[in-house]
Amino acid sequence: TQKISALANPGLLSYLNQRCINTRIARLHCQEVHYNVKGKTYFALGFRNDAGGYELRNKYFKGCTSKEITSITANQVGNTCQLFEGFMDYLSFLTLKNWQYSQTDVIILNSLANLPKVRDRLTNYGNVSTFLDNDAAGKNAVQELRSFCQQVNDQSVFYAAYKDLNEYLCGRKQVQEKRQSRGMKR
Repeated sequence: TQKISALANPGLLSYLNQRCINTRIARLHCQEVHYNVKGKTYFALGFRNDAGGYELRNKYFKGCTSKEITSITANQVGNTCQLFEGFMDYLSFLTLKNWQYSQTDVIILNSLANLPKVRDRLTNYGNVSTFLDNDAAGKNAVQELRSFCQQVNDQSVFYAAYKDLNEYLCGRKQVQEKRQSRGMKR
């Protein structure tokens, strides 16, 4: 059994802060999910996927109730899709832009293993902007996308010194905080 509620748990909000995610933005996209495993109750951030299940995250656990992608359709008709490896990268993108929602269609794979599930859908877009991890699997996925998409813009070049977009966001915030603290000392 699971109980779904608005995101309010102090531990989960603290986890979002540790991951440098704007909690106001996270509350628009995530729920608090309480679930039982072997008689014990646990809680996690829940990010809904297209199967009606959830991607689950907390400081100690990363899992899902069903392995599926998450697709978000923009309010306006467009020819661009943003492709994210995981929902933390999507929330990182929104935090960096200070946007509540993306301005284009979005697909969150929730695992690179889900890439074949979206192949046909991605061919409908003239432009696919990818926000995948800076590892061999992410680079291979970009090459695979280029074999069947009209145009692929690999956005990982903007966070090349980091594992993923979330690490870039946190690294950027640390640099900003250091600059501010140096400016405060006299």
